[in-house]
Amino acid sequence: MTQATMSAVPGIRHDRVGLPRLFRAELRWIFRRPRTQIVLGLLALIPIVIGIALTLVTTGPDANAGPEDSLFSSAVGNALVLPVAALGITLALLLPLAAAMAGADAIAGETSHGTLRGWLIAPVSRGRLLAVKAFGVATVSLVAVVSMAVTAVVTGLVINGSGSMITMSGTTLSLGDALGRIAIAAGWVTLQLWAVGAVALAISACTEHPMLVVVSVLAGDIVFQILSLLSAVSWLHPFLLNQNWQTALIDVLRDPMPTGQLLDGVLRAACYIVVALSLAYARLTTRDG
Repeated sequence: MTQATMSAVPGIRHDRVGLPRLFRAELRWIFRRPRTQIVLGLLALIPIVIGIALTLVTTGPDANAGPEDSLFSSAVGNALVLPVAALGITLALLLPLAAAMAGADAIAGETSHGTLRGWLIAPVSRGRLLAVKAFGVATVSLVAVVSMAVTAVVTGLVINGSGSMITMSGTTLSLGDALGRIAIAAGWVTLQLWAVGAVALAISACTEHPMLVVVSVLAGDIVFQILSLLSAVSWLHPFLLNQNWQTALIDVLRDPMPTGQLLDGVLRAACYIVVALSLAYARLTTRDG
């Protein structure tokens, strides 16, 4: 029975179940998955590994180094740069992988296991279904970024102390100001992951194979990275989601902090979210099961 048929039957309503209840059920389902717990745990360990490794490095920043090398070299003895460096290096692949896995499990994963049918025959509209799934993917992305930021801040403070909050412009920040900069970086990275998760949801709504969703998102990420390096397609660069991911994060560490690239990234991610969720909604409202 399709959604239109069910809507036409008297006595059947799709909006009886409140959103808070659906959100709680979805979060319990997500965070009880062993793979979700493992991925989040491994991501939280990455800043610790980076911090310990950097204690063995004695060289300072290299003016001719690339964005990633500059971040890591500047993180030596600097508790402010470490969280941003950890988020920057994992934003290239590992964090998008976590968002893609969450998006793949949200629809395609439940379809392959037959559990999505319970959602489709329950008194829940397709719009609410998509809202719940998008909320779950966004929550996983937020938890992944926050857990990395927290462990990175703690690691940096333990290794370098609170007096090492130094920007790349050479000014020393107070602990409160430094935490504010790190919160901006974490929020910005989370929004980029929401865009990746929204794309994963759009693909997930079109297939029953969650691995296909993950592979498609990661392949797109790699293609975008290659395209961003080709000057021949420079006209396409403003439309690439990962455009200026590394350089925008470095701006958080400057004093005063430039906001141009950060705002461009916010606008670009918001456009991806709107378009991807619109495609996912169009697919969900036209499928019968």
